[in-house]
Amino acid sequence: MSPILSLLLLLVSAPSSEPLPEKPRRSTLNQLTRTLLRNYDSGVRPVQNWTNPTIVYIDFIVQSVLDVDGQTQKVTTSIWYRQIWKDEFLVWDPADFDGINEISLSLDAIWVPDIIISEFVDVGRSPLLPYVYVNSSGMVKNYKPIQVVSACYLEIYAFPFDRQNCTLTFRSWLHTVNEVDLVLWRSMEEIASDTREFMNNGEWELLSVPSRYWRLHMEDRDYAQIQFNVVIRRRPLLYVVSLLIPSIFLMIVDVISFYLPPNSGTRISFKTSILLGYTVFRVNMTDELPATAIKTPLIGFDFDFHLEEDLLSLCEPQDMVLQLEKILQEVISLKYYLHQMESDGATEMDWLALCSKVDRFLFHLYLLILAVYSSTILLLWIGWSSV
Repeated sequence: MSPILSLLLLLVSAPSSEPLPEKPRRSTLNQLTRTLLRNYDSGVRPVQNWTNPTIVYIDFIVQSVLDVDGQTQKVTTSIWYRQIWKDEFLVWDPADFDGINEISLSLDAIWVPDIIISEFVDVGRSPLLPYVYVNSSGMVKNYKPIQVVSACYLEIYAFPFDRQNCTLTFRSWLHTVNEVDLVLWRSMEEIASDTREFMNNGEWELLSVPSRYWRLHMEDRDYAQIQFNVVIRRRPLLYVVSLLIPSIFLMIVDVISFYLPPNSGTRISFKTSILLGYTVFRVNMTDELPATAIKTPLIGFDFDFHLEEDLLSLCEPQDMVLQLEKILQEVISLKYYLHQMESDGATEMDWLALCSKVDRFLFHLYLLILAVYSSTILLLWIGWSSV
């Protein structure tokens, strides 16, 4: 064997001075997660004894009222939702895992209660948060912001001094109370008075959030439900300045018009101008008033009444003028001019007397409606201020 070949064999057979890299160890957090989920079945309710119900604690905080749609009877609310329950299969001893007491897990990997909102009607723009926190005792905390679009019966008669009471009812869609029961995480008093996170600079003001627990009996089964009432009221200052005060001034001018003689051309022009003002104001007010399919706000009803009253009042002198023109045409065609003129004078006086009576009736009716309307608005304002 040649010296070169022997040297090559020696180099190949000689042990390497550098150790081989070791395979990296899994972190303690990774080991804990793999241990918990190794035999976990997310489709099974997490109790050792199936006869024991899973207690789900419910809590939420109202953050803002984004939209109130009277036409579709829907309210869009932004809330911070909290859902807490115990998973008996996600329990460990922190001493065995470097003192780790809490970890985050994927929602898809564990069992999650099927809690829904009964009034839910549309998908809101809620951020997707795919993780929950789990502590060593098995308590699972699911905290997330939700934008809820819910059905709500809206009462707008007292606009702009209206209050709304919209309910959000949480319940399990499938599980009965023997399988999933609901409990309030905080006391009812604390939830009702908690308005610290509410964005209090918009059109709506949060008054309170009363809550109650009850059971729905359906098809011989009981389902646990927790209902939260979101009580809000509208801030009316903008509408008072832009709607109520101008409307009151317009009504005062309308009252003054009744003191003009009913057979004068000035009254016709004045009433026509007021009628035009009501029409323009009503058109501009359409975008401000909340619209519903079944009810009209008090202010909208009052404007419609005054509009119709002005039309009726305006028709009085116009009918009289038409009658006089007809009489005049008959006078020209009649043979006895003087005799007919006397008859025309008597007819004109009869029409003037009738118009005066109708005008006085409309004037008193107008004053009555104006007094009732003003008193109602004042009482609504006082009631709004006292809450």
